[in-house]
Amino acid sequence: MGVRRDIRKATALVRKAVDNRAAVKDVRRVSQERPSHPPHHYRIAVYFADGAVNMYQMRQWYKPLASLSRRWPVVVLARSASGARMLLAENAPPVAFVPKVRDLERFLSDQDIRIVLYVNQNTRNFQMFRYGRRWHVFINHGESDKMYMTTNQFKAYDYALIAGAAARERLSRVLWDYDLDRRTIEIGRPQADHYAGSLPYVPDERTVILYAPTWEGDRPSAHYGSIRTHGEALIRALVATGRHRVIYRPHPRSGVVDDEYGAANRRIMAALSAANDRDPSAQHVVDTGGDLGWQLAAADVAVVDISAMVYDRLASGKPLMITRPVDPAAVVDVHGYLSDCEWLDVAQSEGIVRECERLLADPDAGDRLQSWVRHYFGDTTAGAATERFEAAIGELMRRWDHWHDRALAAEATEPDVDEADLDEV
Repeated sequence: MGVRRDIRKATALVRKAVDNRAAVKDVRRVSQERPSHPPHHYRIAVYFADGAVNMYQMRQWYKPLASLSRRWPVVVLARSASGARMLLAENAPPVAFVPKVRDLERFLSDQDIRIVLYVNQNTRNFQMFRYGRRWHVFINHGESDKMYMTTNQFKAYDYALIAGAAARERLSRVLWDYDLDRRTIEIGRPQADHYAGSLPYVPDERTVILYAPTWEGDRPSAHYGSIRTHGEALIRALVATGRHRVIYRPHPRSGVVDDEYGAANRRIMAALSAANDRDPSAQHVVDTGGDLGWQLAAADVAVVDISAMVYDRLASGKPLMITRPVDPAAVVDVHGYLSDCEWLDVAQSEGIVRECERLLADPDAGDRLQSWVRHYFGDTTAGAATERFEAAIGELMRRWDHWHDRALAAEATEPDVDEADLDEV
């Protein structure tokens, strides 16, 4: 058993090395075919050290960054070949492939980067922190009440752009000696102003249910994934009615730790495909695409795990249920929305149709939801969050000018060093 496992690991490592070399070649070729980056052009960089598997963290920022770049040019600093290849193939901002620190230094020396944005907590972010005289700003890849959202790593950044009052309260409970007023700026969720994608089906009288589970997690405290516990039962129940359409959006990392979790994910996809074969009018969707938005807008009810998808959906103001983790070690923040949300226990999975009908018919549930929307995101009027995001960047640019001017003034007042004095030292 151990030998087979070692062989699988060795095979995976070889395959990863081969894939990485191919990705490097692709990135070099595509980069050479495109115009070179103009010198001293970019003012904002997004630092992304992850590979293709975590592209979902970047994709949701493409459109807000495109809007931002109309005033301050934006570039993505891609450290991973597979991530860079995906960025170059998609509708991303301009990409600089900087796999080694010397590549990074060379690019920075030729540009005027004043703000560096970070969408995750990759350990290689630390390599970028060495560069001063610019702001390092955590913008995250979503809003949630997961443990990840209160990590002490927030302190590593000069500033953090947060969604709203809920995020501020969450951080204040956990981070000691952290100046929230000075180092955080509330912006709402600008991604919600730029929902992407179009419906892959023809709408009809069916009730549309979005099921968007997260991955299995890599430690007990993060065991939020529901595919093995809730997923197969609720999919069977929804498919059987003939009155529901399922949009199934699994997390791209599903199965990377637990093979059985990945197998359950494949069984759900196969079940939806078989249901479409039996009844083409069902138009169930297995959604593994990069666009996020149309699913949130189209679904009558969303069923999601504890993840950023809770808050992506919450920002839409439409009904949702949260799967309750089965593992008692899974950390659940009971201070925020999860203290008052619509839970779906594992025993209720087979009764998902009844639960959805109850939720859609309950006006009190709708009122509670709207109250939480305001608490987490503030003003969700179309365009309001984008305006706050760009205003926050504008304020950081103003602060950069202030400190830059101070640095120049200090340098100008430093006494000249006499070469003769140096000889005497």
